[in-house]
Amino acid sequence: MNDQDAPLRPDIRIGLVLINHFTLNCVSELIEPIRFAADISFLSRQIFCQWEWMSCDNQPVTSSCGLHIVPTAEFNLHSNWDYVVFAGGLLDQTRDVPAWLLEAMRDLHARRVPIITLCSATFMAAQAGLLEGKKCAIHFTTRDEFRERFPNVSPVIDQTYISDGGVISSPVGTARDLAMDIILQHCGELRAKKVQKYLLMDEGKRGQTRSRVAHPLKTYDDELVQRTIAYMQQHLASPEPLQTLTTAMQINLRQLNQAFLHSTGDTAAVHWRKMRLEHARKLMIASNVSINNVAKSCGFSDASHLITWFRKQYGETPSDYRKRRRDVERLIAPN
Repeated sequence: MNDQDAPLRPDIRIGLVLINHFTLNCVSELIEPIRFAADISFLSRQIFCQWEWMSCDNQPVTSSCGLHIVPTAEFNLHSNWDYVVFAGGLLDQTRDVPAWLLEAMRDLHARRVPIITLCSATFMAAQAGLLEGKKCAIHFTTRDEFRERFPNVSPVIDQTYISDGGVISSPVGTARDLAMDIILQHCGELRAKKVQKYLLMDEGKRGQTRSRVAHPLKTYDDELVQRTIAYMQQHLASPEPLQTLTTAMQINLRQLNQAFLHSTGDTAAVHWRKMRLEHARKLMIASNVSINNVAKSCGFSDASHLITWFRKQYGETPSDYRKRRRDVERLIAPN
């Protein structure tokens, strides 16, 4: 099989864990926009976005409105998920969570897989100790109980979602904003606009809602890591040696790598390279610049250097990526 025949690598893979008596509205608000972003038409094929439905015991689960859902995959938090969603609902199912499930959530968090908690599943994240000293978005009807049970967590009732410390919390009925930001981040602006068009979303109103979001999807607790990433972002085009970075941060390389490994799972050099590759991927779509010029704009020595790392990171060459995404854009672009 050559590169042209290879299947597209999905932009997002999401595992959804449905807790018994989960709120259907929360789940549909999150997954329906992603469903529209996943295909080039209305066929609901999981091409660019993929997801699986799971339950804790691999048995059918019932929503709070009585709808029965059969899992599409066995419970597995070790798959290659970009996000794992825990969908809660009635509080009697999320007040006291089994110890094994809390431990599974801690392990997921330790592996730096972003966790999304819908509705009362935020209680689960708090029980697991993942929200200590953090903020979370909570429904106003559960705020008092949440405060009493988790005094070291700051519940917020006027935001559609909050991302803090690797946990993204969204109360009932507000997950659509989160879905749109995930689509923008992973799939690009064109497919986000397609979703807005087909779901009759008011972009202006959504913008007002998004302004209340306290944190971007990716945040790091370590202030040094945050400052270093900001520096990296400003110097994507210049192939500066790591010594320049450590000098700017006034820290030695060993300490910097320790901080990055703890926060991101990568060394500083690897994280910087991933940022450059992501920038290159965006340039390949947003412009007609040659691969050689894209390489220079992203701090790579030449096109060959970029192609080697791009293929390792994304499983295809920059040219193949550009062609495939352009083909998709032509199909979904508004008339």
